[in-house]
Amino acid sequence: MTKKNTRKGRQGVVYSTDPEFNYSIGGDSDPETPPEQMQKLIVRIEKKSRGGKTATLIEGFIGKKDDIESLGKSLKTRCGVGGSVKDGVILIQGEFKEKVYDILKSQGYTVKKSGG
Repeated sequence: MTKKNTRKGRQGVVYSTDPEFNYSIGGDSDPETPPEQMQKLIVRIEKKSRGGKTATLIEGFIGKKDDIESLGKSLKTRCGVGGSVKDGVILIQGEFKEKVYDILKSQGYTVKKSGG
């Protein structure tokens, strides 16, 4: 993990003698969101590290942060429970693996069930 230089917001550039040099930060933009049928999502249940509570995780989403947050909100609303979106993973509180699988499948996503 690289350390960010918060003072100037530059990573790894100290000095350039090129008068035409234009520093631009690359990789900070979200990737474009491919269509639903191109997404390969994995739905699984997790019980560890959650204080004995069960959670449904949806992993493998590729795309913009707004799009994954919108999908997460939609799933939470359809399941009638809380949850969150963090680091590209949608977390739905409770055991909703089958319901989430069916919802995603009906929306055109390529979905796979994993584990438990």
